[in-house]
Amino acid sequence: MSSTHDMSVTLDQQIALKTAATRLSEDFAGVFNLETIERFLHSSFNEFAGKATVATFLPLLAERYAKQQLQAAAKIEGKSADGKPVVLFLCVHNAGRSQMALGFFNHHAGDAAVAWSGGSEPGEAVNRAAVAAMAERGIDIAQEFPKPWTDEIVQAADVVVTMGCGDACPYFPGKRYEDWELEDPAGKDVADVRPIRDEIERRVLALLDELDVPGQR
Repeated sequence: MSSTHDMSVTLDQQIALKTAATRLSEDFAGVFNLETIERFLHSSFNEFAGKATVATFLPLLAERYAKQQLQAAAKIEGKSADGKPVVLFLCVHNAGRSQMALGFFNHHAGDAAVAWSGGSEPGEAVNRAAVAAMAERGIDIAQEFPKPWTDEIVQAADVVVTMGCGDACPYFPGKRYEDWELEDPAGKDVADVRPIRDEIERRVLALLDELDVPGQR
């Protein structure tokens, strides 16, 4: 793990990034060319390359983050016409509340809507108690990772849900915002995280109803 800070790319990672670029090219066929996709992919890789905690699955993280940015760019540039509502969940560390919200949203909405998450000060890893609490509900957020937001991601979202990031949360006039007052699960054990988890699910289901997203509930 010690070599993760030199920003070098191993052969295995190069192969994985090429595979990721191919997958994303299929996802964004007719929208973005391979050069653009590779640029997003490599900048995403560098975003996380300095964090030893994510070294083992860096190409996967880079692919997910690049996909999120490409979806945002497509929407802003008017190249996305699927009509699916996009919700962005924001908290401070993108390690607990916003990750649980993202997990519930994806679980209940399936492919009918798009959800992203981000943090004003992304942490090192997703909160273990949050991971355990979600696993009790059959939802795996262990492979998620704290990440920053970009202006493009905020601008592309139809609804921005903030959770405790206060003035650090980005504001764009005319956008729909919701502020969810929820306890921070940081430092809490699983028993104390469960009521936070359940309240997040309740709010996610209410939001899906408001957005007329046919949920798997």
